[in-house]
Amino acid sequence: GLVLLAVLRRLPSGAWWWKSAVLGLLNFGAFFALLFIAAYRLPGGVAAMVGAVQPLLVAVLASRVLGERLGPVKLAAGAAGIAGVGLLVLSADARLDAAGVLAALGGAASMAAGIVLTKRWQPPAGPLVSTAWQLVAGGVFLAPVMLTVEGSSMPAFTGLNLAGYLYLALVGTVLAYWLWFRGIARLPASSVSFLSLLS
Repeated sequence: GLVLLAVLRRLPSGAWWWKSAVLGLLNFGAFFALLFIAAYRLPGGVAAMVGAVQPLLVAVLASRVLGERLGPVKLAAGAAGIAGVGLLVLSADARLDAAGVLAALGGAASMAAGIVLTKRWQPPAGPLVSTAWQLVAGGVFLAPVMLTVEGSSMPAFTGLNLAGYLYLALVGTVLAYWLWFRGIARLPASSVSFLSLLS
């Protein structure tokens, strides 16, 4: 986010300071913190199935906030998505952990609210600039959590670590989220959210 801001040289103005903070918290800060809690406490299949509720949450929120039509087809598709993810990834030895399930539900709700608010507020800058603002805001929220959980000790950086970080930063973050926010701007929020089932 900071590198993008340095390259793009555009800061939020007016209400976009707090809107970027809210979107950064929902789409990145809270979402990733809760996602990793769920990933640590639940088997991957259980975490994925609970997280698959996100398209249903987006469809319901979008109907209330954006006025998108909530019909039986969307509801059935959301339920089928959850069932499909469950059929693909659940195993017979899957176990439940209350804190993990709550974290997975919280992460899905956080991203669902972020998608709907991104669509409602329509950032004044392009998706890349908006991505930069949200990444920085999400990082500001995550930094104290990281310092509390991980402490101040950081692993030694090797060339391989830096290459992996560069790949994640450019391809897995900048490119991926630029495409994601561009899609949210152009498509109905409830349609975009079904793409999350692919992950």
